[in-house]
Amino acid sequence: MGSLVLVPSDKVLAECVRSATSAPSLHNSQPWRFVIIGNTVEVYADPDRRLLVLDPAGREQLISVGAALFTLRLAVSRAGFASRTRLFPSPDEPDLVARLTVKGRAPVSSSAQALAAAIPHRHTNRWAFTAAPVPEAVLNSLRDAAQRERAVLTVAAPPARAAILGLARSADRWLRARPGYGTELARWTATGQDRDGVPPWATGVADVRGTMPLRDFAEASVAPRPVETFEPQPTILALATAGDRPADWVRAGQALQRVLLSATCQQLAAMPISQLVEVPAVRNVLSNAAGGLSVQMVLRVGYGAARAGTPRRPLAEVLTTRRAPAEAQPRAARGTRRARAAAR
Repeated sequence: MGSLVLVPSDKVLAECVRSATSAPSLHNSQPWRFVIIGNTVEVYADPDRRLLVLDPAGREQLISVGAALFTLRLAVSRAGFASRTRLFPSPDEPDLVARLTVKGRAPVSSSAQALAAAIPHRHTNRWAFTAAPVPEAVLNSLRDAAQRERAVLTVAAPPARAAILGLARSADRWLRARPGYGTELARWTATGQDRDGVPPWATGVADVRGTMPLRDFAEASVAPRPVETFEPQPTILALATAGDRPADWVRAGQALQRVLLSATCQQLAAMPISQLVEVPAVRNVLSNAAGGLSVQMVLRVGYGAARAGTPRRPLAEVLTTRRAPAEAQPRAARGTRRARAAAR
């Protein structure tokens, strides 16, 4: 007889999925779906939520789904279970991004506890940060976080920082001129009642000097956008992977979320400067500068006031639970059902 495997209940897995939905996504599009089948959770990309103007290849969508996948892995770990993840497990289902299988009980590490505690506090911050520099030891911890997910995080040196911000402003202008950009931005600018998109309280402010490129969600709003003076020497991070295929994009998303949660643990605020990777020519320049690595995301980090999070869709909209076939049920589950039958 094989050993018994203790697995979480559907309720526990559903709460893990709920945590996963707090992950960041492009324009808070929340482009994911989850299916619980016995002791597995399948993670899907939702093609109806891809931003076709900004993300025609679905790269940023898979980064978003990867961020949700990492959060799911972390939540399962915090619940006291080990898991194994396979990316793109079914060639016939391209939207099935990952299958997470719970493998049984496992002790919860202190690092997993700390990262999991940061999940509800991680929010994109589109406001000005203080001028306080980020200590090298903190930056090293973020580099280590990326490396744990097979990605590379580099910190822009001062000369490169100015060039990167210049490229970002050019990319932002190019994107604004694209057909359909304004319509897509308006679609994902929330009214405050929506459960997705970027609501008014999260749109941030404009840089009074015009140095920092920020997505102007206020263009779709009747309210004028306030301005602030942004930090003169922002800390800019580039997240890159060795490859540039869909599986690499998912791994980049997992690395991104580990980095963001690690930053949150250390009271750092973060904001993506994603315009840089949404213009192919600009992304190629960054990747060439990174020694041939494929740059997947650029972040600005620093110290700033805590901000409110963006809304999330109800769990019922993103989660389906199905009964596992009897032959696929773990021994512990089958044995429990036999015992109950005998007791009746």
